Amino acid sequence: MFEQSQIQEYKEAFTIIDQNRDGIISKDNLRDVLATMGQLNTSNEELEAMVKEASSPINFTVFLTMFGEKLKGADPEDVIVSKVLDPGATGFIKKEFLEELLTTQCDRFTAEEMTNLWAAFPPDVAGNVDYKNICYVITHGEDKDEA
Repeated sequence: MFEQSQIQEYKEAFTIIDQNRDGIISKDNLRDVLATMGQLNTSNEELEAMVKEASSPINFTVFLTMFGEKLKGADPEDVIVSKVLDPGATGFIKKEFLEELLTTQCDRFTAEEMTNLWAAFPPDVAGNVDYKNICYVITHGEDKDEA
């Protein structure tokens, strides 16, 4: 169902969530990971409902199965990107939009990190950022324009 690279990514995610390293994702694990993403007031009932989505304790195999079920029929990554980030398929997004995403979601960028990002990948005169180049450099380690 998944490619080997996807399985490795899910394994890394599982390991991050399973903070006590017992091989099972529990309510406490979910509470902790949600708190690190800024969701501090998740109720016990909400956590119970999440854990009960699985038919058995959530080990890595169950975790993969749950993702497979959730992703069935979902759009591929490039379609999601084009619908959400780049509906015009230009390869660019507005600097302000990217900055808002990076400073308000999940592992938030600091002001210094944003300054470093713009120094490495300056927006054009219209305020557009080549997000495909940024993604390439993050995943391949060099500027694709120089490759």
